Amino acid sequence: MDPGNGPLLRLAADLRTLRENAGSPGYRELGRRAHYSAAALSGAAGGRKLPSLAVTLAYVQACDGDTTAWEQRWRDVAAELAEPAPRPAGDEQGAPYIGLSAFQDQDADRFFGRDQLVEQIRARVFDSRFVAVVGASGAGKTSLLRAGLLPAITSHAETPWPVAVMTPQAHPIEECALALSSLTGTTPTRLVADFAGDIRAVHQAVRQGLADHPAEVDLVLVVDQFEEIFTLCPDPAERARFLDLLITATSTDGSRLRVVLGVRADFYGHCSRYPHLVEVLQQAQVLVGPMTTPELREVITRPASLAGFSVESALQATLCAEADGRIGVLPLVSHALLETWHRRRGNALTLAAYHETGGITGAIAHTAETTYTALTETQQHWARQLFLRLVALGEGTEDTKRRLDRGELDLENPDAGTVLDQLAQARLITLDHDGIEIIHEALIRYWPRFTEWLTQDREGQRTHRQLTDATTVWEGLDRDPGALYRGTRLAIARDWADSAHDRLTPRESAFLDAGLDAEAGERAAAQRRTRRLRQLVALLAVLFLLAATATVYAVHTRTAIAKNVAVDATELFRTNQDLAAQLSLTAHRLAPTPETRDSLISTLSTTLINQPHEVYSVDFSPDGHVLATASGDHTVRLWDVTGPRIPAELSAIPNATSTVFGVDFSAGGHLLATANGDDVVRLWDVTNPRTPFELAAIPSTGGTVYGVTFSPDGRTLATAGFGGIVRLSDITDPRRPTELATLTGHTSVVYSAVFSPDGRTLATASEDHTARIWNITDPREPTQLAALTAHTRSAVYGVAFSPDGRMLATAGNDNTARLWDVTDPRAPTELATLTGHTSGLFGVDFSPDGRTLATSGGTTARIWTITDPHHPLEQTVLTGHVTGVWSVAFSPDGRALATGGWDRTARITPTGTDELIIRACDHIHTRITPSEWNQYFPGITYNPPCPPR
Repeated sequence: MDPGNGPLLRLAADLRTLRENAGSPGYRELGRRAHYSAAALSGAAGGRKLPSLAVTLAYVQACDGDTTAWEQRWRDVAAELAEPAPRPAGDEQGAPYIGLSAFQDQDADRFFGRDQLVEQIRARVFDSRFVAVVGASGAGKTSLLRAGLLPAITSHAETPWPVAVMTPQAHPIEECALALSSLTGTTPTRLVADFAGDIRAVHQAVRQGLADHPAEVDLVLVVDQFEEIFTLCPDPAERARFLDLLITATSTDGSRLRVVLGVRADFYGHCSRYPHLVEVLQQAQVLVGPMTTPELREVITRPASLAGFSVESALQATLCAEADGRIGVLPLVSHALLETWHRRRGNALTLAAYHETGGITGAIAHTAETTYTALTETQQHWARQLFLRLVALGEGTEDTKRRLDRGELDLENPDAGTVLDQLAQARLITLDHDGIEIIHEALIRYWPRFTEWLTQDREGQRTHRQLTDATTVWEGLDRDPGALYRGTRLAIARDWADSAHDRLTPRESAFLDAGLDAEAGERAAAQRRTRRLRQLVALLAVLFLLAATATVYAVHTRTAIAKNVAVDATELFRTNQDLAAQLSLTAHRLAPTPETRDSLISTLSTTLINQPHEVYSVDFSPDGHVLATASGDHTVRLWDVTGPRIPAELSAIPNATSTVFGVDFSAGGHLLATANGDDVVRLWDVTNPRTPFELAAIPSTGGTVYGVTFSPDGRTLATAGFGGIVRLSDITDPRRPTELATLTGHTSVVYSAVFSPDGRTLATASEDHTARIWNITDPREPTQLAALTAHTRSAVYGVAFSPDGRMLATAGNDNTARLWDVTDPRAPTELATLTGHTSGLFGVDFSPDGRTLATSGGTTARIWTITDPHHPLEQTVLTGHVTGVWSVAFSPDGRALATGGWDRTARITPTGTDELIIRACDHIHTRITPSEWNQYFPGITYNPPCPPR
């Protein structure tokens, strides 16, 4: 049979090929294996109509094919064959489901499945004045608050409580004023002015607005999508002011305000940066998890039933099975149901129609892809730029949606109206008078084309977003020349625009051109000034030469003294920290050279000096409050590092029999794993770091364990050890770990292992001169993807993935670290070699923002700028340790680096030099004396860097 060009004929032809590769069994034999009739199986390979999914998978299984791959193949063909469902005018209004849209208060009559959670939140609101509703993106927080909580509040008792709803957007104080203006009868402009002038203004405005209500009635302010204060609000001062206004209004005596925050779980850590917010959040939190099966059935069946439709039982079972226990799946379920409803058979929603949509994860991609490909080529280009503008790029968090002001777009483009109408009709975006917004963040994660756009040139996208924001500011200041880009920012924007000029709107082009014109004018003016000054310079040249001779001599003298003192300060630090810090400060002020800067950083670091033996490994807890150190004294010690100077020991975890070589916190921070010389990996519960207790001991038959690491989801543990093998263990129940698989590619000791950020890849470093990359998508059947052999004839000790998973760093005994592009982990390419260490490297770690890299080897740790990974630049050399530095670890906020060494110390060094200098004298107790000054700075006037105490 000619396979033809159609998707159905190609599917049938491939099924026949699969049967031939299985030895061409007869259809009766296939029927016996598959438990389907020979006629059904023969029809599946006939190509006349699309067989059911069940028949297709039975055919594939009987021929020993890959059922997972064929299931996706069937869904793709079904989606390709499915004609767009006819949508009569007004049909959307009769739909029982709302798709990707969030439920609003007017949708309460078809909001189901969350009764118990709504009642829990309502009770918390009446008990506490500040409540946080926390959940993953797609967990249904917005729907829960708007269609669940708000009706429950407004129908409370005999006197309904008033409610106000807001989202922070770029200016949360303005949005708060808009939300409260109808209650108070005051204009938003006046409220914004009041909020800026008095921290009690929100409290007073609410009391004024409720003056005519009974005393027991409070206002409930719902701040939905609270994470926008971190993703969209560019001004940290406005963000802090907004929080202070809300906290003051809920904590002041006589308060009549209750605040409910809807917070995405991956931004919960950002909230911990604000102590007052932490204090109120500790009082009342509600975690939104996945729905139970009975709740899912309500979501699926009750809206349809109320609208006069039925849901096939097979469809109910399939949806519940696919959605059960999955976080963030609710908008996908709702969208799949809406698309299934459009393909209904009479009044019935069927499993066949559901399969046509592409299923839970395929429906949204199918809708988006169908809508996008229906556009012309120029319309597709405009749509792509629109979608990129509708996303706020994550910094250590997932990308989020961003509300777009229409003024930011080039709406004069003839394609703009058509594209906006098509995308809005497909329910991919929402439009209002002022703005545009993605219907739901699920579109970012489940439309492959969109995901690919976002992974391409993220740095360029950030440059574009900054350019857009700067253009808005410039226009808001009536095109003030002082708001134009200059210097480096202008050069970066110009370089990006040269390769992406078609992505600029006319207003952005005007801003950039104005900056370039201003720069050219300033350059011309500077040249004129230069010509006028040349004559004066010639007259002064002789005098200058005479003065320069004396000046150069003085400068060289001061620089030499400063460099010598910098070395002395580093060595002195172990015995006299106050004097060492003042020497470093003075040396840096005399001559701000790289040597004096490095000495300054090293002498102002925090040191743990009470370790009785060498420190092999260090790791911060995810919240940055605790540091774990693994030592040759057979212990792991936990330290409180929230204090300003000297950490306090919280507890010591004994290992009893041998050295502890490795330590790692789980992503949740409640578990700690230790790699031990007694051939055992131990798991500890450190929920309370003052009283840790052992949960399990995992024996290693291969000998000493050197490295241990948790997967990002905390379900898998990888251990690296002496026997050249790496083990993967299932620790879903940390009290009962079970072995999943053993990776056996290395031929000698494996020192470390690390998971990629998505958990699908593992990198390992070994004595056998290689680092290796493994596919662990299925941790029970890992496969090797690549071996990195650039560290020629040298052991590889350390390995680390960048936060975006696209780079890998390796540390070798050949005195180098190397950066690799692992975008395709099957074919990694070397980006750069980092040289400068004078002995073998042991540790390597990326900063949380991925812009810097720390390495350790010999007696130093070094920090590198890797903004351009092809040309890394050495930024800082930390010289505080007196013997080998084994490990390095950045704090979660990237503001500090921990190092562990064989000199029995662990150090925590702030990474910002400016902040160090500003606060350097805060912890100086004994001021440098004149005699000490003359000893180190002979011939220089006594001028202590720190004031007397």
